[in-house]
Amino acid sequence: MRTLDIGGDKALPYLPIEEDNPFLGWRGIRFTLDHPDIFLIQLRAMLRASIGIDNLSILLPMVSSVQEFDDAATLIEQAYQEVHEAHPEVKKPQIGVMIEVPSMLYILPFMAERVDFVSVGTNDLTQYLLAVDRNNAQVADIYETLHPSVLAAMKHIFATCQAYDLPVCICGELAGDPIGALLLVGLGYDTLSMNTSNVAKVKYLLAQSSLDELKQLADKALMQPYGKIIYNQMRDFFEAKGLAGFIRAGKF
Repeated sequence: MRTLDIGGDKALPYLPIEEDNPFLGWRGIRFTLDHPDIFLIQLRAMLRASIGIDNLSILLPMVSSVQEFDDAATLIEQAYQEVHEAHPEVKKPQIGVMIEVPSMLYILPFMAERVDFVSVGTNDLTQYLLAVDRNNAQVADIYETLHPSVLAAMKHIFATCQAYDLPVCICGELAGDPIGALLLVGLGYDTLSMNTSNVAKVKYLLAQSSLDELKQLADKALMQPYGKIIYNQMRDFFEAKGLAGFIRAGKF
């Protein structure tokens, strides 16, 4: 379960946040750490709901520093102790962080000592890497999900997590995109989160490709300077497999 993730393009009508630059402002964990009362209410509810199921994993959004995680972990421990007093059978949850902010790429080794898993938020990570508001029509053509820096970041994250034996999954539209899903698997990711409408399609596409093929595609993509070249390479692969109908022309 992800803790309260508001701000930017995630608005709550009953809890308005007015900012000049909301995407770089009071978002996710920043908001909840400033409102520990709200955070603790949500954490206690999560823990009580998990009793008897014992499979709770708590995911923290918009983390950009070790300090933020440590502060959140302290509050999670407080909530656990409070629930434990009334319900001794409650189990401690696993704690993970979203990788959405570029700073996380460089502090992952520190986080690996603290977290149980990580989830890569490709939507926000892409827009922050490229400094592009993905909802701004004026710069929509600059928002490239197949931008070389995005793929390089994804490779770096996976390699770091693998080095520290840290479970990692993908959360974002890239995982449900036919091209994105195949490239992510080629980069090493084996846990993809997506809308239910995309599950059957992605499973079918993966079944039509070997892992070696996907690794070669990913390695080839990492050597390209343009997102369009990467898209064209993937389009050729889909066409060769007779799967061209699964991709949208010119969209990458």
